[in-house]
Amino acid sequence: MDWKAELADANQSLAAYRRAAPDGAAGFSAMHKAAMGPGALSVKDKELMCLAIGIIRQCNDCIGFHVKAAVAAGATRDEIAETITVTMYMGGGPAYMYGAKALDAFDQLTA
Repeated sequence: MDWKAELADANQSLAAYRRAAPDGAAGFSAMHKAAMGPGALSVKDKELMCLAIGIIRQCNDCIGFHVKAAVAAGATRDEIAETITVTMYMGGGPAYMYGAKALDAFDQLTA
C-alpha cells in the first residue's frame, strides 16, 4: 500500500464530507481538539492509543493518520512496534495483520 497516496485520498474524501456536512465535521473536529490536546497524557501517548484502536478496528486510514501524528509527536519505530505488540496481545491475529500495516506505514511515512 502506498500510505502517502492513501492519506491523500482520505483527505480528499474528508474535504468532500466537510463541504457536504460542515456542522458534523466541525463537531468531530471539536472532539478531536478536546481529546488530543496535551493533558495528563502526552499527545504522543494519545496518538499511540489511537493507533492501537485503529489497528483493532481494522481502519487503514486511521492507522495512516495516527502513525503520521504519532511520528510528529515524537514516536519512534520501537514505540510503534511495541504498541503493535500490545495491540496483538489484545486483538489476536487480525491485530497482527493490521499491526504489520502500521509498521509499513511508519517506514513509508518517515522515509
